[in-house]
Amino acid sequence: MDGDYVTGGIFSIHYYMHTVKTNYTYMPEPLRCKGSIDPRELRFSRAMIFAIEEINNSTELLPGIRLGYQIYDSCASVPVAVHVAFQLSNGLDPVFYTGDNCSQSGMVMAVVGESGSTPSISMSRIIGPFNIPQVSHFATCACLSDKQQYPSFFRTIPSDQFQADALAKLVKHFGWTWIGAVRSDSDYGNNGMASFLAAARREGICVEYSEAFYRTNPRSRIQRVADVIRRSTAMVVVAFTSPGDLRILLEELSLEPSPPRQWIGSEAWVTDPDMLRFSFCAGAIGFGIEQSVIPGLRDFLLDLSPSKVAASPLLTEFWEDAFNCRLRKRADTNERVCDGSEEIKTLQTPYTDTSQLRITNMVYKAVYAIAYAIHNAVCQETNSTTHCDKFTRIESEEVLMQLKKVHFSQNGYDVSFDANGDPVAKYELVNWQKTESGNIELVTVGHYDASLPVGREFRINRNLTWVEGSTQVPVSVCSDSCPPGTRKVLQKGKPICCYDCLPCPEGEISKATDSSDCLPCLKEFWPNADRDTCLPKPVEFLSFNEVLGIILAAFSVGGACLAIITAAVFYRHRTSPIVRANNSELSFLLLFSLTLCFLCSLTFIGAPSEWSCMLRHTAFGITFVLCMSCVLGKTIVVLMAFRATLPGSNVMKWFGPPQQRMTVVSFTFIQVIICTIWLVLSPPFPVKNLTTYKERIILECALGSAVGFWAVLGYIGLLAVFCFVLAVLARKLPDNFNEAKLITFSMLIFCAVWITFIPAYVSSPGKFTVAVEIFAILASSFGLILCIFAPKCFIILFKPEKNTKKHLMNKNQS
Repeated sequence: MDGDYVTGGIFSIHYYMHTVKTNYTYMPEPLRCKGSIDPRELRFSRAMIFAIEEINNSTELLPGIRLGYQIYDSCASVPVAVHVAFQLSNGLDPVFYTGDNCSQSGMVMAVVGESGSTPSISMSRIIGPFNIPQVSHFATCACLSDKQQYPSFFRTIPSDQFQADALAKLVKHFGWTWIGAVRSDSDYGNNGMASFLAAARREGICVEYSEAFYRTNPRSRIQRVADVIRRSTAMVVVAFTSPGDLRILLEELSLEPSPPRQWIGSEAWVTDPDMLRFSFCAGAIGFGIEQSVIPGLRDFLLDLSPSKVAASPLLTEFWEDAFNCRLRKRADTNERVCDGSEEIKTLQTPYTDTSQLRITNMVYKAVYAIAYAIHNAVCQETNSTTHCDKFTRIESEEVLMQLKKVHFSQNGYDVSFDANGDPVAKYELVNWQKTESGNIELVTVGHYDASLPVGREFRINRNLTWVEGSTQVPVSVCSDSCPPGTRKVLQKGKPICCYDCLPCPEGEISKATDSSDCLPCLKEFWPNADRDTCLPKPVEFLSFNEVLGIILAAFSVGGACLAIITAAVFYRHRTSPIVRANNSELSFLLLFSLTLCFLCSLTFIGAPSEWSCMLRHTAFGITFVLCMSCVLGKTIVVLMAFRATLPGSNVMKWFGPPQQRMTVVSFTFIQVIICTIWLVLSPPFPVKNLTTYKERIILECALGSAVGFWAVLGYIGLLAVFCFVLAVLARKLPDNFNEAKLITFSMLIFCAVWITFIPAYVSSPGKFTVAVEIFAILASSFGLILCIFAPKCFIILFKPEKNTKKHLMNKNQS
């Protein structure tokens, strides 16, 4: 249509270009399209005409000025797009121009289109040097934002960079870390997928395969891509393709259905109504341009009379294909002639479907953006009145400058361009959902707004339907998540999403899912059975509440009671010959010391404290030395008594009761001095043993000074050996002095117990070290009391006839 200022338009109304083989001997045929018409693209071109007519009828925008248009079909082909670009940049076109030179009808001020990124790139390289602005409604390649290469390119649809980021966030939102990817082998598909893969890597998403194809590829190539999808383990397939390319692939997949796949679509195909016929893709989700309402557009689209249709070859082809009839009778065909009863309102095609106006609105906004740029270039505001001079000659360069500044609102939709010629990125999240009738419809389930703060761009406001109509989010992972208590170990030669889950090493935990490392617990903590949290280590010590502690305490108290009972028996029969013959004073002192020995073992049971640690070792050392001193005194008394029976011997006056007492006190005092020095210089103290057992704490008494401890034991051992030697020397004395034999046997038991104690004490772990020490104390104490006092108590209580002086004298004479 002619006009004061002409706007160019180019759309992919046909799917393919007719290819002609030439032998270069004659002029080739003109480029022409083939195949069926894309009703959606036809709607885009008609929306451009609608917008121009709406502007021409406006009294506010370009009043008094008539816009014209030149609309071309690129056949979705780069060669045709390039040819059209040259025509538009040449100014006057012999096909469209019919007026005089005063009219600028042949001069194209700007171009709307193209639908594809690759044709748009080729066009922009041609018309860019002429400063002819190009406003695309559907070319989303992020590469077109480069103003160094495409200085005159604008678009009303967001760049794929925003969509790629949104798709990566969508995939991450649903926990899909193992996906497949297919793309158109074009600038749109290759650049869009490259942006998506980069964003996916940042989100920790792995790609099992990435396949490229194009609609003109041999079928073997399409079959190979389809086989890759069928054999893959990834449940989710992200498709960054044009509708025409994906249609070929889905047709191939429909021949031999693959396992269910969750399709994630780019806006180019996921909102295309013609794609909804592939029912096995039900549940597909993706981002589409926001729905819109364009008042009056539907009536304009349906306002096609036979005369209007006949005036346009494109509308004629569409009409004849839609109603399967011919507007004119042809001699070479028997097809029926349209009789005028055809009603376009009855058609169910994307052309007449205005319920999902998305890209159509992008065309509408592109036309208005150009109109506002021309308005700002030729119109002036005076006294609230707009004056436009249609004879003002402007260059396309001025329109280009004004396009950079436009900012307006049309039908509630804001239009502006940033420094890269891109609009604000806003998307709707759409879902292919089956209706009760079995058809698939597009349902808006969420939104994405790139202008919002990070983390708030994406929201879902209603339930989605997934593959095969499921309401459960499908799972697409290479490896299941590693639960807390395990760590990820990558599988050799595979992406980072493929890993094995290994339990955390001993003493380490992982609290989060999919942890790559385990963290060690603090020294006083230990992992639980699941190794997902650190718990305080149980504190262990020999307690009165456990069986072992109760048994040892019972023997300790029992031994003390036995010693007291024995002392009571001796005291009751203190005047009897057998008590008097065995040095009753040292016997009572020995029984007292044995009572203390039994009772001191109780200090080893219970939670160690600072005082109990010092008391247990010193009490043990002093009481045992007191005991050994008494035994040693009794042994010496036996030897001296034997010597005293020899004629002329007065040895007993040198070892009478005062000397015996002095001997016991002297030997004991030495041990007191050793213990005092030990306690002053480096006393025992309670300590938490964290090394013996990893999983629990042993509360024990540290020796403080190992020298002090072994000095105490060594001194006891020295007295025991000395006593043992003397007892051995006195073992063959007459029977009435058989005290030496009993002492010998008791010292043999005592030395055997403490000799075996040393290796057992060193090798026993934890609380068993204390148990070994208590056992040694009790065993040696019981050995002494039973060997020395049991035979005498037996005679006193059960053989009183032997407890007489006469019996002892007769035995001595015999």
